[in-house]
This record gives sequence, C-alpha cells and structure tokens, in this order.
Amino acid sequence: MRVELDGLSKAWDGVVGADNITLDIADGDLVAFLGPSGCGKTTTLLMVAGIYKPTAGTISFDGVVVNEVAPKDRHVGMVFQSYALYPHMTVFGNISYPLRIQKVNKEEIRERVQKVADMMGIGHLLDRKIAQLSGGQQQRVSLGRALVKEPEVLLFDEPLSNLDARLRLTMRGEIKRIQEDLGITSIYVTHDQVEAMTMADKIAVMSEGVLQAYDLPEDLYDHPKTLFVAGFVGNPPMNFFDVEIMSSNGGFHAKSEAIDLALPDDRAQKAAVAKGNVVMGVRPEDVYLVDDTAPPSEGSTLSASIEVVEPLGREDLVGVTIGDVQLRVLVDKTKGARVGDNVELAFDLSKVQLFDPESEKSLLWK
Repeated sequence: MRVELDGLSKAWDGVVGADNITLDIADGDLVAFLGPSGCGKTTTLLMVAGIYKPTAGTISFDGVVVNEVAPKDRHVGMVFQSYALYPHMTVFGNISYPLRIQKVNKEEIRERVQKVADMMGIGHLLDRKIAQLSGGQQQRVSLGRALVKEPEVLLFDEPLSNLDARLRLTMRGEIKRIQEDLGITSIYVTHDQVEAMTMADKIAVMSEGVLQAYDLPEDLYDHPKTLFVAGFVGNPPMNFFDVEIMSSNGGFHAKSEAIDLALPDDRAQKAAVAKGNVVMGVRPEDVYLVDDTAPPSEGSTLSASIEVVEPLGREDLVGVTIGDVQLRVLVDKTKGARVGDNVELAFDLSKVQLFDPESEKSLLWK
C-alpha cells in the first residue's frame, strides 16, 4: 500500500500539531517519524489512522483519498506504546479480539491467531493471562493483535519505550524482520534515533510540527539539510561553533578567536556565498587525537585541553576546550586520555558541515 500525505495539517484552537506535512511512503517501506516530544509525529500518525481528522491536506492510500473513511475501514493495524491489552483476557482472547469484532468464523480465527502467535514466538502462551507475561511478551501480543487483521498499513506509536535496553534491541530486529517478511507498509513513531536509523527505509525528521527532512538514514547523517537535523541525528550529537569564512593564501579558512581550519575547496566555495559568519558542525567521531601513526594534513589541527573523560567501553567521550570553544571527541580508550592533558586534535575536514546562522539551512546540501 502506497501512502501519500499532501499538505497535511492539524491544529486545535490555534495550537499547531502538524503543519503542512507532505511525503510519499512507497509500498512495503518502513518509514520512521523521528523527533523530540511534541514535534507532531504522533499527531500525524493518528491522522493516518483516522483517529484525528486533518485541519487541512489529504491522506491517500494507493491514490485514493481516505480523509472521510472511518478508521475501521482503512485496513490499518496499530501497535501502541502502552500495549493497550485487555488484562481479563488470555493471550488468545487479546489477539483474536479484532477478528471477533469482524464476526470471522471460529475456525478461521483459531487458525489465524495460531499463525500470528507462532510468528511472534508466543504460540505456546495462548492460554495465559496478560499479567503472567513479561513486558516483551506483552509487546508481542500487541503486535500480534495488529497483524491478525492482515492490515495493509501498520502503524507503531513508540512501541518499545517501556522495554529495557537489551529487550529493545531484540524487538527492533524482530519487528523489522516481520515487517520485511510480510511486506506491509509501516510507519514507526519514535524519539529514539537508533531505532529510526537501524529499522527505517526512510526517516521523516520533525520539529515543532514541521517536517525538517525526509531522506534515507545515511543521507540524514552524512548530508543534513538543516541545523536541527544535524544536531538531532547522531549520537553523540554533532559539535557546533561559530566561525567566519575567510580567503587566505588562495584558499578558504574557517576562523574564530580559537579556530583556524583550512577548508576543502568543495565545501569552502559553497560556504563563501554566505559572505561571512557561518555555523560549523563536526561530529565527535570525525575529530582525532594526533599521534605519530597518523600525521595530520596542514591546516587541520588545533591545540586543546582535556576537561572531561567519559568512559563508554570501547571508546572514551572526551570533552575538550580550544580557547572558548568546547567540543566532544570520541577517542579510542587505548589512547589513555586524561583530564588536564594538553593534546593536538586533527579534524576530518572532508566531513565538516556548514550552516547559515539565520535560516539554519545547510550551505552544502539542498
């Protein structure tokens, strides 16, 4: 099922929940709606489900506008954050409930429930009450109840938020596997960028009801089109600092009181049109401690002082200062970074990002 949103908006008494959302979800894709709390992702999802009626714009399934189609007739399955299970029913009762509402015959109900439960790995738990299940098992029941309807569109509203980190990792893989096996077009709402990056075919990044970007996960990471996207996508988050683009010795440098870095020609020429101040962004993994095994290129190093060291296991997240500029750098733990050390930092200048400080749009990617 292809899902198209065209100028979709929702407002309540002047409060905007979603503003002019336009995107196209291909048949069989899993698209993540990603953003912080209150950005409009769940509001948009509920309009697709038919629970909210749009203030403006259209929702189309395979080219047919469904704005006036009742939720029960949209052939949509939904998985909620709270699971929304009936505690007085068994696992079988919960999964079969949508089919009983549709008055499907008992034999078909039993066959479809058993098939879905086996797919979820809970086929042996059909006689148990919900209170006897773990959080992960309850989430599988919730997913099974959505799938047993054989929906054409599957909607997820932060379904893994209540699970611990290890179980979230397991369930991410299972949901993606099932979605791919069944080929169901899916929309997955999350504030967790790891979920979005690892599960989604494409990601719609939202902020304050506005669609900031709609792109492939790798393009959002490597080619962020706005300052918000650059800061929200990536963990640890991107470092930002103000610089001025200046011509020097036939090239361009990014300069401030503390910073002086020679920019690659392709980035410098695009940034030069800003005629002055820009916001530079660099990811923590694109900054390195200089050592003899990796001599830096000219114009790509700066002296810094280590202020904080946060062990992350395989790597350390190191907070450094360069004059009045503070950066976070990912460093191999074998480097033995210590608070108070003075170090030389090398920057991978082929990966720096540059943004207009007023529009907050990228100067590199359109």
